[in-house]
Amino acid sequence: MNTRTVHLAVYDTFADWETGHTTAHLTQNGFTVRTVGPTTDPVTTMGGVRIQPDLALGELDPGNSALLILTGAHLWDAGDDLAPFAAKARAFLDAGVPVAAICGATAGLAREGLLDDRDHTSAASFYLGATGYKGGDHYREADAVTDRDLITAGPTEPVAFAREVFARLGVYEGEKLDAWYRLFHDSDASAFAALNS
Repeated sequence: MNTRTVHLAVYDTFADWETGHTTAHLTQNGFTVRTVGPTTDPVTTMGGVRIQPDLALGELDPGNSALLILTGAHLWDAGDDLAPFAAKARAFLDAGVPVAAICGATAGLAREGLLDDRDHTSAASFYLGATGYKGGDHYREADAVTDRDLITAGPTEPVAFAREVFARLGVYEGEKLDAWYRLFHDSDASAFAALNS
């Protein structure tokens, strides 16, 4: 497993704001973030930003990655265009490589059956329930949830999502992880000194 490269899935209507904290702090801590699209053709985010993917989904091998990040997008609920990304998430989990999914990507994972036996969260339980998945008993009312190699979060929790990623990859631990979260989630200025000690 390549422990220093993280793959960020990008596709049309990708929710820009959901991974900013995650990717910025991963990069600042020695990780390389590579984007992976359906193809290498440019995609346009929900915020109108044009992204040229580094590689196509078909080229992505879990053995060359430390983590796959899947964000929300209108396309998760508009058909099966993003189903191949959920299938790739299954390949990652089967290979023991973690996956982090936020917002609409959780619905894609639910449709793929990946939430049927793992604790998870999302925007709301009824949102996932509409997918027809069988994991309702494992739904948790929480900002973000990690169960084995799968991290999930709802659309309003990009900071909690990042915290779970950092904990899973060992970017920040213990008091530093707590300080990072207090600084960026709670605007606790006293956490700055603890984070930078």
